[in-house]
Amino acid sequence: MIKITDTHSHYDDEAFDTDRYELLERLLSESCEKIVTLGCDIGKSRTALEIAERFDNVYAAVGIHPENCGELEYDCLTELKELAAHPKAAAIGEIGLDYHWEPFDKEKQIRFFRGQLELAKELDMPVCVHSRDSTKDITDILREYRPNGVMHCFSGSIDTAREILSFGMMISFTGLLTFRNAKKAVEACRYIPMDRIMLETDCPYMTPVPHRGERNDSGNLIYTAEKLAEIKGLTVEETVRICNENAERFFGFGKKG
Repeated sequence: MIKITDTHSHYDDEAFDTDRYELLERLLSESCEKIVTLGCDIGKSRTALEIAERFDNVYAAVGIHPENCGELEYDCLTELKELAAHPKAAAIGEIGLDYHWEPFDKEKQIRFFRGQLELAKELDMPVCVHSRDSTKDITDILREYRPNGVMHCFSGSIDTAREILSFGMMISFTGLLTFRNAKKAVEACRYIPMDRIMLETDCPYMTPVPHRGERNDSGNLIYTAEKLAEIKGLTVEETVRICNENAERFFGFGKKG
């Protein structure tokens, strides 16, 4: 079986505390070409780098998730910049806007999002973007910055996809694509050109059918790849090859340091 690159995961999560390194070793041996694990605050970004250091084909993204910026001071971005200089840091992320859980500080989220977009531009690094219940604000900001970026865990409409693509960005899909109620995402996926799509798990979350309700890991990415192949009318092997090539081009794995 062709190995798949998982472009967005969270192997720092406590869900992996009992078997993290054994699992990653097995996944890289059996089913995964490369894995990107993302931090969501300074501590988790540091952990993501520590995980990446242990495996040739695991890379990290470092960033501050919008849900985690509430108690932080803006000057923590100086420390984030230091982490981003690490040879295994492949992107700035997970960053973005999230207006789902009350209460939230909208202006602070926007300030941190802009600051991290500016940092990525300064360092010439790609960004991994999170958006939840924030489509207008996030597209307005992305239209301004037009980063080398990916909109992760995409579940939006064709209109939103069209706008994201117009900024020159990539779009990635999780196991959500396999859900029965994901008709909007499937329609958008059908519209998006294959050279702009990447595959991800967002594990331990977003577990695809037929394993919904279980802990997700990169070994389940095959189910999303199969659904994407079905939507696009391609073989699974061709679908995986294209998505892997897209990931290599986007992240530039191994080009730092």
